[in-house]
Amino acid sequence: MDDAILDIEFLARSEHRVAVLEALSEDAFDRRDLCDVTGASNPTVGRIIRDLEDRGWIVRDDGRYELTLLGEFVTERFVELWTGMATARTLRSVWQWLPREMEGFTVDLFADAEVASPGPGYPYQPIERVTQLLESTDAIRGFGTTLYKSGNLDVFCRRAIDGMDVEYIYAPRILRTIVAWNPELTAEALARENCTILLHDALPDDDRCGLNIMDDRIGICGHDPESAQLEAVIDTSAPEAREWANEVYEEYRREARPFDPDEFLRTDRSRDRELGVEPR
Repeated sequence: MDDAILDIEFLARSEHRVAVLEALSEDAFDRRDLCDVTGASNPTVGRIIRDLEDRGWIVRDDGRYELTLLGEFVTERFVELWTGMATARTLRSVWQWLPREMEGFTVDLFADAEVASPGPGYPYQPIERVTQLLESTDAIRGFGTTLYKSGNLDVFCRRAIDGMDVEYIYAPRILRTIVAWNPELTAEALARENCTILLHDALPDDDRCGLNIMDDRIGICGHDPESAQLEAVIDTSAPEAREWANEVYEEYRREARPFDPDEFLRTDRSRDRELGVEPR
């Protein structure tokens, strides 16, 4: 294992070494071409070529260098490790808000994700990111606690009123909180033909995060379960992430039930009577 770590260190300490291997994974090059594609000087490329030849990772054929089978194996594995570590660094500050119960979720789906989380002295980055996403899409589907705070709810309702296509699945307790925030505005939004609300009693990760599917991006939004503070927005345009999100959404949509405003209000009144609250 120690010898393997030395080879990892050998590559990690020089971007030019990795650049040469990546270039040769695409095509064969002579020494001058390698200088051009990597931006390294001629002496540097010369040293790299000698080191890679000594390890059996490249070979010269008719004046051009190409990867050996062993070199292809090393390059593929190292680039995979490098990419994986870059993704881990991107998601390091928000890992606790990633889905745990949404079937099929893997971190690599969000390898190129944009992350917004509260910064020192400025906690509003996640709210601003959700607003940007809402204002840049003509349709949204999703479930959970993604749209929960008033700063985003105002934009969400007004975009629905303006014609944004909405199909959203809520847990009843979350929908009650949203309606209570601004009964008039939410009633106007929910009454629109372009706004479909469904209910589900057992959404995945419903105490931690929610899922959004928009025109060009899909996103995960993480909330603190006690304060309901929006803690993270993690969004990506990756096609494989969209495919996963659509599959998860359709699974819970099939199980969801229609939202009936009259039934919803009757349930609230029944609960009020049980608590001894006078009718409003």
